[in-house]
Amino acid sequence: MMKTEDKKNQVEEPVSLYSDKYTYADYLKFDFEEMVELIRGKIFKMSPAPSSNHQRISTNLTGELHSIFKKSECNLYHAPFDVILPIENKKRNQSNTVVQPDLCIICDSSKIEKAGCFGVPDLVIEIISPNTSKKDLEYKYSVYEESGVREYWIVMPEVEAVVIYVLENGKYQKFKAFGKEDELYSSIFPEMKIKLDDVFPKQED
Repeated sequence: MMKTEDKKNQVEEPVSLYSDKYTYADYLKFDFEEMVELIRGKIFKMSPAPSSNHQRISTNLTGELHSIFKKSECNLYHAPFDVILPIENKKRNQSNTVVQPDLCIICDSSKIEKAGCFGVPDLVIEIISPNTSKKDLEYKYSVYEESGVREYWIVMPEVEAVVIYVLENGKYQKFKAFGKEDELYSSIFPEMKIKLDDVFPKQED
């Protein structure tokens, strides 16, 4: 059992300095004061409470995606929502990666259980911030690619842009970058079209 002080240190980045390897079974027993994610067995603390800008973007995207998928067999989920990825093996308790994407689309309902998603979403969206950029652009990018997430969106509030990566032959390829004045469209969901001017908050005077 980890001591309180050890637990506080354990969730500080860079987590690569720690030798412990945890699984989903361990994750269920964690007793941290703050929410954490598990990536390749390493503990990552979630960033501080999202900024108001992050929240507005997430809310706007949720609204746009809900209107697109509300009558579809695919379902939209947003954080906090556990996604357990089968990185090392397919035994759920031995999975070493548990993430909480900002938003994700899951079309296979058999993956959804009360505790979250046991399997790979079709599309994952992460809204990055200075505190999470390395995690989203490097660590999560890697596990999403390896586990087979078909499309990965990286939303960059500071430059009001979205970069989409699509999985091809097991590797992500940059599909397209969209700016605030663009209409975003998806590679794997042709019906999806979103005007980014409706997503990024209007600048206050």
